[in-house]
Amino acid sequence: FSQYLGKWYEIEKLPSSFEKGSCIQANYSLKENGKFKVINKELLSNGKVNEVEGEIMHMDVKEPAKLGVRFNWFMPSAPYWVISTDYENYSLVYSCTNILWLFHIEYAWIISRAPEMHPETVEHLKSVLQSYKIDTEKMMPTDQANCPPEM
Repeated sequence: FSQYLGKWYEIEKLPSSFEKGSCIQANYSLKENGKFKVINKELLSNGKVNEVEGEIMHMDVKEPAKLGVRFNWFMPSAPYWVISTDYENYSLVYSCTNILWLFHIEYAWIISRAPEMHPETVEHLKSVLQSYKIDTEKMMPTDQANCPPEM
């Protein structure tokens, strides 16, 4: 996972209720206790930067790409599956959550080391998601323009 550390920019995603802003980015780092943390930042419409910190853990040693992420102590960890990455340019992440055994919610993200990504690369990554039976029709681009430099 150490190659995965550092900053990633969100390029496209399946819409999620917990991400409303623009300039969405994630920064992965190693904690003192040997676990990994992620800090997600987004620019809200009022100009404020919203920040949330989560912890990443391995769920199964045999499957290093299947991780779990937890953003607070009251919530169970959600799956954080890295479907495909080259560590230097792009990563494809998938998560699904069952809420009270009633709702099944799917999340998917295309993230990049740079704030923009070539459209052909985006299309290719969407086809990879489709091969996992993930509906990419509802995916929306994240606005990465005019982001404050201090983010």
